[in-house]
Amino acid sequence: MPIRSLFPDLEPLLPRVSKPIQYVGGELNSRVKDWDCVAVHWALMYPDAYEVGLPNQGVQILYEVLNERVDALAERTYAVWPDLEALMRENGIGQFTVDAHRPVAAFDLLGVSFATELGYTNLLTALDLAGIPLHAADRDESHPIVVAGGHAAFNPEPIADFVDAAVLGDGEQAVGVLTDLVRDWKQDGRPGGRDGLLVRFAATGGSYVPRFYDVDYLPDGRIAAVRPNRPEVPERAVKHTVMDLDRWPYPKAPLVPLAETVHERMSVEIFRGCTRGCRFCQAGMITRPVRERSIDTIGSMVEQGLRATGFGEVGLLSLSSADHSEIGELAKQLADRYEDDKVSLSLPSTRVDAFNIELANEFSRSGRRSGLTFAPEGGSERLRRVINKMVSKDDLIRTVSTAYAQGWRQVKLYFMCGLPTETDEDVLEIAAMSHDVIRAGREATGSRDIRCTVSIGGFVPKPHTPFQWAAMADPETIDRRLRRLREAINADRSLGRNVGMRYHDGQPSLIEGLLSRGDRRVGAVIEQVWRDGGRFDGWSEHFSYARWVGACASVLRGVDLAWFTTRERDADEVLPWDHLDSGLDKQWLWDDWQDALGEFEQDDCRWTPCFDCGVCSNLGTDIQIGPTGRPLLPVLPR
Repeated sequence: MPIRSLFPDLEPLLPRVSKPIQYVGGELNSRVKDWDCVAVHWALMYPDAYEVGLPNQGVQILYEVLNERVDALAERTYAVWPDLEALMRENGIGQFTVDAHRPVAAFDLLGVSFATELGYTNLLTALDLAGIPLHAADRDESHPIVVAGGHAAFNPEPIADFVDAAVLGDGEQAVGVLTDLVRDWKQDGRPGGRDGLLVRFAATGGSYVPRFYDVDYLPDGRIAAVRPNRPEVPERAVKHTVMDLDRWPYPKAPLVPLAETVHERMSVEIFRGCTRGCRFCQAGMITRPVRERSIDTIGSMVEQGLRATGFGEVGLLSLSSADHSEIGELAKQLADRYEDDKVSLSLPSTRVDAFNIELANEFSRSGRRSGLTFAPEGGSERLRRVINKMVSKDDLIRTVSTAYAQGWRQVKLYFMCGLPTETDEDVLEIAAMSHDVIRAGREATGSRDIRCTVSIGGFVPKPHTPFQWAAMADPETIDRRLRRLREAINADRSLGRNVGMRYHDGQPSLIEGLLSRGDRRVGAVIEQVWRDGGRFDGWSEHFSYARWVGACASVLRGVDLAWFTTRERDADEVLPWDHLDSGLDKQWLWDDWQDALGEFEQDDCRWTPCFDCGVCSNLGTDIQIGPTGRPLLPVLPR
C-alpha cells in the first residue's frame, strides 16, 4: 500500500525552526522511487545534522548502490535539531526521510552510519520520534531492522540494546547481502518472524546480532566470556572488505546540498586502507589492507562527478592521500585537464614525509592557495616514536620553509593531548615547534605576515588498535597541559601573536572514551543521558559533561566512569569487542603496544616485509599498489 508523505504536516512547522531548508529534500542527484515497485525499503541515517551528514561518503555510496537495484530503494534521514524535535512531538509527526518525507517506521531497514560514538543519543531520538521501541528486544515484525555501520560499529556493545545488527567494514557489498536476505525472507512468507530474519543475518558470518550472544562477567567487573546462544550463530562476526575498488566507482552522481554543509566539494576516494601503522589510528587499522583505485578510474570518477554536480573543487580522499603510488602523475594530469575550468584540487591533511612542493604546486595551479595542514600528532620526537608517527621536527621545518617560500602563508598543525606515556614536557614542545615554524616562514619569505595554527584534540583509545589497552588521561590533566601550552606559546609575544591555538577540552574526549571502549552496561548510561535531554553530544554547545557523569553514577553498578576510561587493561583481559573480527591478530596488537611503551618504531609494511598483523593472511590477499602506468582517460566532449 502507498506510504503517505509527512511533508504536508511538516511544512507549516518549517518557518518556526532554524535552517528549515535542511528538511526539504530535492537535492540535485537525489532519488525518489515508487514504494510499491520494490521489495526492500532502506532508510539510511547519518546521526547528525544535515550539514554534517549530507557530505558523508559512506551514506552517499550506499544510497546510490541501493537505488541502482530494481528490487530496492533507499532514502536518507538525518538528526533533527531540538527546535524541530519539540514541534514534531507536539504535532505527532514521526522521524521522516528527506527524499520523499516517508515515515522511517515504514521502512524494512534503518541503516545508521556511526563515524563517532557521540552520535548515539541522536539514534535514540530518531527511534523515539519514529515510534520504534528503543530496545531491540521490544520490536516486532512491524518495525524496521536497525543496522549499525561505520567505524564505531567495530564495537557496537554500548548500543547492543538498541540495534538489531551491526555490519563491520565496507558496506557496498554488505548492503546487497542484507537486501537479498530481506527480500528472500519476505518471499518465503517471513518464516520465524523477526528472529528468523536475524538468524539469516547472523548465519552469514558478516552481520553481528547482539541478542544472539550472551556476556558473562567476573566478580571484579571484567568480562569472563562472550558466547553465541544459538547453534546457527558463529563464534565471531567478521568484517566485509571490498577488494577491487575499481568495480565500485561510487558515488557516480554525488548529492549537491541545498543548505551549507561542512564540505562544499565533490570527493573521490582514491584508495582505502593504510599501512603506516600509527598506533592511535583506528581507521588505519580496521581498513587494512591498502586497496588503490587505478589512475584511470579516478580520472573517470572525477570527470563524471564534476559533470553531475557542477562543483568547483575536487577532494582526493583517503587516510593518507599523498601515499597513493601514482599521486604525482595523478595530480599533474588532473591539473592539466581542469586548469582552464578553474577546478581546484585538494588533499586532506598530509603527512610531512609524504609531502613535496611539486605536488602542492600541482594542486594549487587553479590559483587557490589555502593553508597547508600537517599532523605531527605528538609534540616531541620521543612521543612520536611511541605513537609510530615517524616525523622529525627538522623534516617539518624544512617542508614548511619550502611551502612558505613558494607562496603559502598559513600552516595548520594537528596534535593530540593525553597520549600514552605523555608528559607535560612533551606537550610544551608543541610551543617550540610552532615558534620555529613562524621563524622559518619569516626567514623564507622576508615577511612577518606568517600564520601557524595549532589544533589539538584529546586522545581517545579505540578498539582494534595497539592502544586499546591504554589508560586515558583525565580531563584535569589534559586541561592543565593545554593551559601551560597556551602560556608557552604566548611567552614570546613576537612569535606567539602569529600562532593560533584551537583545542577541545578533556571532558568530551573522556565520554567518547567511555563509549568507544565500553561494554553492554554502558547502554543504560546512554539511555539515561538521552532521557535527561542529551542530544548532539558531538557539538560543544549541546554537550553536558555533568549529564554524562550523573548518568554513570546513577546507573552503573560495580564499575564506574573511571573503570571504563582511565584504567589500563591487562594482556589477558577479554575486551568487549574480541568476538568481532577486524582481521587483526590480537597478539600482534599487544606486541605493538609493548613496542610503543619501549618507544620502538615500526616501518610501513607497504614497502617492507610483512609484519604479520593478520589481515592479508586472513583475507588471502596482498596489499594493492600501483603503478599501473596508465594515463587518465581522455575527456569526453561536453
